[in-house]
Order: sequence, then C-alpha cells, then structure tokens
Amino acid sequence: MKSPVVLIGIGQMGSVFARGFLRTGHPVFPVTREQTLADAAAEYPQPQLAVVAVAEADLHPVLERMPPQWKDRLCLLQNELLPRDWQQHDIIDPTVISVWFEKKKGMDAKPIIPSPVFGPHAQLVSDALASIDIPARMLDDESALLRELVLKNVYILTTNIAGLEVGGTVGELWSQHQTLARDVANDVIDIQEVLTGRTFDRETLIHGMVEAFDGDPDHKCMGRSAPARLQRALAIADEHELKVITLRRIYEDKFPD
Repeated sequence: MKSPVVLIGIGQMGSVFARGFLRTGHPVFPVTREQTLADAAAEYPQPQLAVVAVAEADLHPVLERMPPQWKDRLCLLQNELLPRDWQQHDIIDPTVISVWFEKKKGMDAKPIIPSPVFGPHAQLVSDALASIDIPARMLDDESALLRELVLKNVYILTTNIAGLEVGGTVGELWSQHQTLARDVANDVIDIQEVLTGRTFDRETLIHGMVEAFDGDPDHKCMGRSAPARLQRALAIADEHELKVITLRRIYEDKFPD
C-alpha cells in the first residue's frame, strides 16, 4: 500500500484532491473540525503529504498550529496566496499549487487552464489530478511559482473587484469593459509588487489573465468574497501608501459613508 495523504479541510476543493489521491492508490485521512492537528499528527506522524485545503479565513490559524513533523510535507492551495503567507509560519519548502479549476456543490470539477504546481511533491499532486482528468503542469523554479501565484491573484482580485461595478462574466468584462479591467488589474499589480518586493511585466500578467478568461468566458466575475477582497486590498494599499485610484473609486461608489 502506498503512503497515506492527510487532508486538512474536506470541503469542495478538498474532495477533488481526495478523489485524485485515492485514484492513485494513496489512502486519504481527513482531519475534521472535531480533531486537533496535534491529535491527527500523533495518529499519522509521517504521511506522504499533508494537503491544506481549508477556507481562506482559516489558512493562517491552521498554519500557526501546524505540527512540526508535517511542515516539510505540506501542500498549499489557496486564493491570494504568496510566499510570505507560509514563510511567516516557518514553513520553508512546501509544495504549492495555483488551482485553476472550479468545484461547486452538485457539479464536477471544471478545469479552466492547467494548474501550475511546484515543490518537493509536485509530481505526486500532478499525478493525482491527472488521474481524474484535471490538467496540471509542473514549474521549474520558485520564481516561476511566484509569477503564477501573482497571476492568480490578479485574476481573482480583478474579476471580483471589477465585478462589483459591472457584474456579468469574465468574458463580458474583457469584451465590454476592458479599460476598467486593465485599470483594476494595474492597481492589483501595484499591491502584488509591494507585497512581494518584486516587479512584474504587467502586459504578461494581463495576457495570462485574459487566457484564463478565454478558458471559461462564462465564469461570473463577482463572488460572495468580492467586498472583503476589496477591503483587504485597500487596507494593504493604505499601509503602503499606494494610490490605487480605481480601487478607491469603486469602493466609494459601492460603499458610500
């Protein structure tokens, strides 16, 4: 029998990974809300991988309580994820996947574009997804991973924040409101650059965002998290004295005092 995989978080996204690991012959042991991480680590001290598939708000509390024996075998997947999120918890070399498939209750997983993955267990994760017909691609280095994480953040934040103003789908956003999409994306890139200490080719990021639009043009722009994403973005902008003129205008229009 192959080594087990621990799954922290068994919601919609976690269920996809569980199915993939099971299909490739790895027993999957879920950690539920009723269990502590310490108790689970005592029961499964050396899994092949520990996948963190919790909700966004739960990521840092989970990483803060992560058992030391699991820290060198983590797989992270989350929107708005950057290296600083795991580094602040003394996690050095996780496997990280930028998820580009959608999974909602009552529907099968829907790939948009191949999901890039990097880290010590990238092949394991890629094989698990391939077994359930979800494409993934392995990256060459940490710089490539950073670009992919920033790209996903640009996509998520641009579509959600622009969606607060115009609603609709990502295809409609680009075909009917391209100036707005570019203005929001450039504000978002300002934030990503200050958070990473890196500069990025903006046209390359916007081109990547449009490729994802083309992968699922009917994807809705605005999710339930859109207001919170905008508020977080503005809090970061305020902390670093960024102008982000378009983000501020949208906030003032949608959430007047």
